[in-house]
Amino acid sequence: MLTCCIRYEIDPYKREQFERYARAWGQAIPRCGADLIGYFAPHEGSATTAYALYNIDSLAAYESYRARLAADPLGRENYAFARAERFIQREDRIFLKLASAPHAPLVQPCSQ
Repeated sequence: MLTCCIRYEIDPYKREQFERYARAWGQAIPRCGADLIGYFAPHEGSATTAYALYNIDSLAAYESYRARLAADPLGRENYAFARAERFIQREDRIFLKLASAPHAPLVQPCSQ
């Protein structure tokens, strides 16, 4: 299992457009085959950094998923919306694998 982490640099004056974009992906991404963890918009601190996270079985599964997403009516509409509104200034994508599993059971709480 891989986790795709997308870091967005967004226009801080177009956060509402980014949130609309995120809600649309909330429907399209699971339908097209990825396990969406969520889209995260700025709240405190940086007004320009947002993230998206989803799980996918493999890079091969990712390629198939991306093709389905590009063919999906809501996916096509959302890509066009982002291009027209230009609220995404930069997008970086990285694939991560879980390195801490298996997690150790909690034996004793950390001292304060």
